[in-house]
Amino acid sequence: MSLNKSPENIVGSAERLLQAGRNCWRIENAQRFSLLVDADIYFRAVRQAILAAKHSIFILSWDIDSRMWLMPGGANDGYPEPLGDFLHAVVSSRPDLHAYVLNWDFAMLYALEREWLPVYKLDWRTHRRLEFKMDARHPIGASHHQKIVVIDDKLAFVGGLDLTRSRWDTPEHACNAPLRRDTDGKEYGPFHDVQCMVDGDAASALGELSRSRWQRAVKQMPIPFKESDHDPWPQGITPDLTDVEIAISRTEPGFEREPAVHEIKQLHLDAIAAAKKFLFFENQYFTSGLIAHALGFRLKEPDGPEVAIISPQTQSGWLEDVTMGVLRARSHRHLVSTDEYGHYALYCPHIPGLKEGCLNVHSKVFAVDDSLFSVGSANLSSRSMAYDTECNLTIEAVGDQAARSRISASIAHMRNRLLAEHLDTTPERVAEEIVRQGSMHRAIEALQSPGRSLQVLNPVVTPELDALIPDQAFFDPERPIDPDELVAQFVPKDARKPVPKRLIGLGLLAITLALLAIAWRWTPMREWINLDSLIGLARSLENMPFTPIAVVGSYVLAGLLMVPVMLLIAVTGIVFGPLWGMGYAVAGSLLSASVAYGIGMWLGRETVRRMLGARVNRLSRRIAKRGIIAMTVIRMLPIAPFTVVNIVAGASHIRFRDYLIGTFLGMVPGIFITVTFVHNLAEAVRNPSIGTVSVLAGVAILLISAAIFAKRMLTRKNDISI
Repeated sequence: MSLNKSPENIVGSAERLLQAGRNCWRIENAQRFSLLVDADIYFRAVRQAILAAKHSIFILSWDIDSRMWLMPGGANDGYPEPLGDFLHAVVSSRPDLHAYVLNWDFAMLYALEREWLPVYKLDWRTHRRLEFKMDARHPIGASHHQKIVVIDDKLAFVGGLDLTRSRWDTPEHACNAPLRRDTDGKEYGPFHDVQCMVDGDAASALGELSRSRWQRAVKQMPIPFKESDHDPWPQGITPDLTDVEIAISRTEPGFEREPAVHEIKQLHLDAIAAAKKFLFFENQYFTSGLIAHALGFRLKEPDGPEVAIISPQTQSGWLEDVTMGVLRARSHRHLVSTDEYGHYALYCPHIPGLKEGCLNVHSKVFAVDDSLFSVGSANLSSRSMAYDTECNLTIEAVGDQAARSRISASIAHMRNRLLAEHLDTTPERVAEEIVRQGSMHRAIEALQSPGRSLQVLNPVVTPELDALIPDQAFFDPERPIDPDELVAQFVPKDARKPVPKRLIGLGLLAITLALLAIAWRWTPMREWINLDSLIGLARSLENMPFTPIAVVGSYVLAGLLMVPVMLLIAVTGIVFGPLWGMGYAVAGSLLSASVAYGIGMWLGRETVRRMLGARVNRLSRRIAKRGIIAMTVIRMLPIAPFTVVNIVAGASHIRFRDYLIGTFLGMVPGIFITVTFVHNLAEAVRNPSIGTVSVLAGVAILLISAAIFAKRMLTRKNDISI
């Protein structure tokens, strides 16, 4: 990929990198600029700013929650604490104040993570001058991802933080922070993010951007801008920079008659091409193939820049781990393969005592040398470069020599401040070590300590999972999805089954899964389907004449309800003992696998291939050639939920006989160990003795040995050629 020869990737001949119309929308002056690291200071600042508002408040968000407290310990300023009630009270008390809240009209995939009925809580129940609307004006699959707050067109906030649940934290990121609880009172892990605050003409331009987005999304003109002489800048926050130019860059997908805007993509490419010493990124995702190739090109240069990327150890949940996590592993693998001079490293911030191990990094920041610093909502993903609406603010060290030196020093300090937080030291200490070592990577290594640190991250995935997940076009698209193309992919002309029947089947499947998700979250199902309740149910079947049929049949029902198969096996071992438990578990697992296989076969190969791309088609053909071995490996090293694997297998090229034999061979060892272990564990608890404890210890050693064996199988390159 010859990025150096492509006209769109060559920085213009002008002295400055930032150029309006190329990699930014506008460049405007700000009297003050502040970097707000982590939500504690940002939420405090935004609450103060809202209290100072006289004319207008604009909030553009990917997510918002009316129940969240901006200050979990209590603001004690005479206004309600929950965000929705707070906005209502402020607007109600000021006759000239209007508030506009625009939130992404989210996909149902996120419904269980968000506040239900936000329109009712933030529009119908609040003052008429507090307007809340959902932004659905996007191509299929795209989202409104900007996180912008503008007060009176005089003060603006831009970054990665939404005013929503499970975001608040302090730079200490303590393992057991009592105030770090979501709107349901449940604890959540440490959370790191970055926002910035600007005033002056830059804030006014962001007010213009917000009005434009509101008008396009809602088809309604907000109140016009009104001049005033008050200053809403929050007290107690000292600017990191004064009198500085701010570049505003956007991503906007092409929609209807509006052209696409790719300023953020060009900003990244220009910045990567211009770097001399350091490229520093702190980002939630790293999945963009375009960015990975641009970085890879620079890594081939003997005197190229060092590239440091700080990212979370794992993505948010299983679904993201097996989609965006796989794409990140591919980008990382590409950079490692091109890093001829040891200039690249991927890090995660480690916190001792943290159950997850590494800090949840949600920020979207990058810095180039000591000359460029950017904060915004854009991830290092293809979506953020072309598909979702995004906004970044960027500072460049330009002007006369004095201005350059002043801005450059601030840029270096802000970058070092972020590094210092993760290394549990000071920005000054980071700066000294970078100068001493002449390398950012060696400085990070020198500043490691037994406490908080930056650990080198090497994300890897199994070959099977890597082959199952399609190219990034499906999970991280580089362009809007054309509706006709989408229909053509999911309803191919050569489909053997009638289109109405197939569509009805897929629709019913989607509705069923949605209802199951709702049931798991909002009904007693989550209390019913747990270890205790399942054991009680199994014991009630133990002495009945149809016990074998009932137990084996329950595996089928539980599989359709997405109950984890290992939970069922454990229950079977506890209740029925090692011999009968083994038989029931094997029979039930095979029957459940067969039913799900049949569902996958009914859906059809073409539907799954079209949905997941050519990679899964190639995988299914290779599994067909080495079907029994492949299925055995997949069962021993599970890469997805049991039922999901079964449905995919049914839609693939693998013969049912090979599928069933491979499933049997792959699952029997695990079933045997699990049933034996849980049975002896229960016996050791009920009747503790030297004998029961010895047997339990032996089974535990067998489990550890099996895990080591599985790990070795995972790292062998020639087990299965995908």
